[in-house]
Amino acid sequence: MKKKSLLKLQNGSDIRGVAMSGVKGEDVTLTGDVAQRIGVVFASMIAERTGMKASDLKIAVGRDSRLSGEQLLISFSSGVATTGAKVIDCGLTSTPAMFMATVYDKTACDASCMVTASHLPFNRNGFKFFTKEGGFEKADITELLTRVQDMPAATSARFDLTSLYAAHLSEIIKAGVGAEVYEHPLEGLKILVDAGNGNGGFFAYKVLAPLGADITGSQFLDPDGSFPNHVPNPEDNKAMRAVCDATLAHEADLGLIFDTDVDRMSAVFADGTPVSRDACIALVAAILAPDHPGATIVTDSVTSDRLTAFLEDSLRLKHDCFKRGYKNVINRCIELNEQGIDCPLAMETSGHGCLKENHYLDDGAYLAVKIVIALALAKREGKDLADLIKDFSMRFSAREVRLHILEKNDFASYGEEVLGAFREQAKANGYDLQDSHEGIRVRFAKGSLSDSFEGGWLILRSSLHDPVMVLNMEGHTDADLFQITLAAKKMLTSFWKLDISSL
Repeated sequence: MKKKSLLKLQNGSDIRGVAMSGVKGEDVTLTGDVAQRIGVVFASMIAERTGMKASDLKIAVGRDSRLSGEQLLISFSSGVATTGAKVIDCGLTSTPAMFMATVYDKTACDASCMVTASHLPFNRNGFKFFTKEGGFEKADITELLTRVQDMPAATSARFDLTSLYAAHLSEIIKAGVGAEVYEHPLEGLKILVDAGNGNGGFFAYKVLAPLGADITGSQFLDPDGSFPNHVPNPEDNKAMRAVCDATLAHEADLGLIFDTDVDRMSAVFADGTPVSRDACIALVAAILAPDHPGATIVTDSVTSDRLTAFLEDSLRLKHDCFKRGYKNVINRCIELNEQGIDCPLAMETSGHGCLKENHYLDDGAYLAVKIVIALALAKREGKDLADLIKDFSMRFSAREVRLHILEKNDFASYGEEVLGAFREQAKANGYDLQDSHEGIRVRFAKGSLSDSFEGGWLILRSSLHDPVMVLNMEGHTDADLFQITLAAKKMLTSFWKLDISSL
């Protein structure tokens, strides 16, 4: 791969590419040679930024269960080692655990790298980078890829980071549930884990089971990078059906599902109700609310009016509906806290969620720990976990539509033109324009579209990198959603360079 083309591997604040053959039309772009060179430059950047000699650095590296993961880990590690830095090979682990390698006294790493492509298909892979200050930003990745160059290979060492991370999570559960049941605080609870053959299986057998939980029915715990059962992705409908069905079939008190590298999660109540997207944000916020009265919760821009009503009316919190992108919501959370505004949680509908108390790290296992503690405390009081969000409406019908811009040469300008005109049309129709950090968000009041219309909302936004506009819509019922779709289509018909056929 030519040096210039390496910038194509950038995916926001991550590196992602095709790491193995097997999909027609997708050539390998992330080779062992590239991984080695990335390791060299990453270690060099850390040395420069810390003012340390490379030979004094300690850098941790881990991977998810992808078939290409082990070889990429070895190649990356060899690149790091050529600089003189010490490599700690953490093997199969989670992305949040890799960040914690920079925090734990037992590891005390100066930086870390996770070999993962999150929820992407089996042939993809990539890298996420951390220092104790947090994850690399987009500009850091651009600099890294620009500086990549050929270097020789070397060797690395191993460390069982996952066991250390699991012990850390276990101690948090013990402290959260209470000293009187300290050794086995989860005894009497049945908690089912679906790891989707990613890296999340450790949460069942290294965290839950040793604390006394019955993990009967837990499924797809063994890592298998071909993902033979379903993709490990809480946003995938098949994956959510699998964990919901298993939770019901095994009469579990709680179901948990993780993505491949365990930085995202969703849950399932005992009755099989999926607790994902807005509902998962609502649940975590409800758990945090008693300790953070009046605090601000940051979310991405496509969360619902239902969530706003629950956060502000039921929990007496504030809702900051920000931008898409997990780094965007994390950085917003950090920014608000630096301003003196209590913001304990930033969470995307995708399942990425960071807590201030946990280094602002988007950590699916840590979110699961908070939910497990809440379950144990609720059961002790004879209550159900679902009681925490009993006032959150689960009645909705939603849809996301991607509208392709036919003007390829300057799609960004055309997208801005569409948004401006869309805003004016919404105003002319008397629709309620809500404040939004990105795109145009419209609220439709009850009766505004027909006598039977119960209410809903939409948001139209432009993609930053692709000639696409994304339209998210939600109504109380299927009939409401249909009417919102018609209203949106009517406001978009005049834009002949925008393909609205999917509406």
